Amino acid sequence: MTSAFGGFRTPAACVAMCWGVASAGAALADDPLPSWHEGPTKAALVDFARRAADPADPAYVPPGERVAVVDNDGTLWPENPLPFQLAFALDELARQAPAHPEWRDDPLAAAALRGDVAAVQRAGAAGLLQIVGLTHTGTTAEEFAERVRRWLAEARHPRYRQPYARCAYQPMVEVLELLRAHGFKNFIVSGGGADFMRVWTEAAYGIPPEQVVGSTARTRYELRDGRPVLVKTLEHLFVDDKEEKPSAIHQFIGRRPIACFGNSDGDLAMLQYTTVGNPRPAFGLIVRHTDAQREYQYDARPASTGKLVEALREAPQRGWAVVDMQRDWRRIFAWE
Repeated sequence: MTSAFGGFRTPAACVAMCWGVASAGAALADDPLPSWHEGPTKAALVDFARRAADPADPAYVPPGERVAVVDNDGTLWPENPLPFQLAFALDELARQAPAHPEWRDDPLAAAALRGDVAAVQRAGAAGLLQIVGLTHTGTTAEEFAERVRRWLAEARHPRYRQPYARCAYQPMVEVLELLRAHGFKNFIVSGGGADFMRVWTEAAYGIPPEQVVGSTARTRYELRDGRPVLVKTLEHLFVDDKEEKPSAIHQFIGRRPIACFGNSDGDLAMLQYTTVGNPRPAFGLIVRHTDAQREYQYDARPASTGKLVEALREAPQRGWAVVDMQRDWRRIFAWE
């Protein structure tokens, strides 16, 4: 498959998705966070998980209330130079284009097919929805999941030359394992499409599909050739970002989290909802992109999404931990 970023081709590699989870589990017995440098952030993470699970500690939280919510793009894997789901949608546009010559008359689709990704970015959320509408709607949920699986097996990240699923941040995979080992139930709460994420999050992060909360639209039930299917639409679109994240947590999880992990102003409301006025001990963490050599460096001016200004300004007064990628992480990816 040709990647939207530059034409790299790869062999099937879906099995690579589970490598990060496996390596984190193996290391847990000796050091729960081996990809982290020693320091206050690592110590705070380990201390929070340990105390929440210790019945003798004043900070103990009953198992059913140990809920952690984690953003995906920019928190568990990169979102620059483009969010991975947009890369998938652009690759799908190119793959499906021969069957849709009318797309050449659509200015945005035509620009994307020429490789003008900047035009899609300039169109913002409306442009993304337009590309998603062309490539996703009308397919069954099963067909869509199979397309995602094929893309994950074949496409590669343009910078790292790795399958996208191998680009999970190893330090954050270890955090998920640390929390799980202390009785936490981890949920992804992300602006990414729920159907896109649910295909691979269990293998990549150990988070099953039912613990993934993302952007959604109505699926329509049909009988096709006597077989029941769910057909994707863009009707009743819900974008799980910013102030909508706490609403989605209430609607789909039904418990207030005690731990929250994000990386941008899109996660600010979720961080506030988790930590401000929570009757239980609560923990908030922001992943700050500070490593231009190994990953990307940005706050106010990301190449695509992930602007971090307001949440970073609020972090000190709220007591949120701020990860400095360059300083705090020994390695960023499992294959380093």
